[in-house]
Parts: sequence; structure tokens; C-alpha cells
Amino acid sequence: MLWYCRFRYQPGARADEVRSRVLDQHDKGLNSPEKIRGWYNLAGGGAGFMLVETDDPQELTDILEPYMDVVNWDVHAIYELPYDQMIEKFRKQR
Repeated sequence: MLWYCRFRYQPGARADEVRSRVLDQHDKGLNSPEKIRGWYNLAGGGAGFMLVETDDPQELTDILEPYMDVVNWDVHAIYELPYDQMIEKFRKQR
């Protein structure tokens, strides 16, 4: 399952705090980079999103929870809609 994990820095959180937390979690082997399919920042900083792939919601929580004091998460399960296949499906449903 693919998870859309939008984040925004918590009020008062500084960029250096977030960077430090990412490095600490990485050095402890807790970021699970093999599960992160994409990591994006929004222009201007302080917000962005990650795409995380796992079938276990608890595993997702374990990845995100250590950041909750520096970023606010908004998490949604997502799935891909292959464009050409969807066009054909829509044609059949017309």
C-alpha cells in the first residue's frame, strides 16, 4: 500500500531541528529509506510530502512518529490510476 504523508513544520520548529532529527533517525537505522518512494519539499520550505510504501499501518506510524514534535503529518492511503487503463474503463462505463 502506498501512503501520501503530507508534512508541515510544527509552529516554532526550525529547519535545523528537522534536519538534525532526520540525521539522528537515519543514523539509528529507523527511517526505512527502502520504504520511501519519494520525498518532496514545497517551494518556500517548511512543508512537503513523502510517499511511503508499506502494507502495515503500524510500520508507517513507527517511521513517522519520531517526527511528530517537529512536523505535523496528514496521512492518506493512495493508489495509482494508470491513465490509459482508466480511459478505457471510463469508456466502458459510459
